[in-house]
Amino acid sequence: MRHKRAGSKLKRDMSARRALLRGLVTSVIESDGERIITSVPKAKAAKPILDKMVTLGKKDSLHARRLAAEFLLTPAAVKKLFDKIAPRFSQRNGGYSQVIRVGWRKGDGTELAILQLVGAQLIRRAEDRAKRREERLKAIKEGREDAGEEKS
Repeated sequence: MRHKRAGSKLKRDMSARRALLRGLVTSVIESDGERIITSVPKAKAAKPILDKMVTLGKKDSLHARRLAAEFLLTPAAVKKLFDKIAPRFSQRNGGYSQVIRVGWRKGDGTELAILQLVGAQLIRRAEDRAKRREERLKAIKEGREDAGEEKS
């Protein structure tokens, strides 16, 4: 019996499950949009761990950095967690990540979900907006230069 055993097994032994969750959490932190697409059970299992990593990032002590470095797979992920992600959530008391169901995978019918940090969609929209603005300004500038050449 599994009395008082929290979390799901994900059909893996302990070491494989730990490796999977470490990889998922590191991928979310390292990705540009701070989001990944995975199956719903994996996303649900990784969500509390991702929240704990952000909490460690908010503490910003040497001990917290070492604990995060022990779990995350790359030094770049640790650096991004403490320098960029944690300061964003300084005024928030928990609930740093979210699981959004997106549909079913065509090949095997597994239900998919997006695991992302809260606010990642706003950052992505701002980046897209800035990119579109740059393109628009560039087009206007090129349009004016072309117009000036035609008149000459």
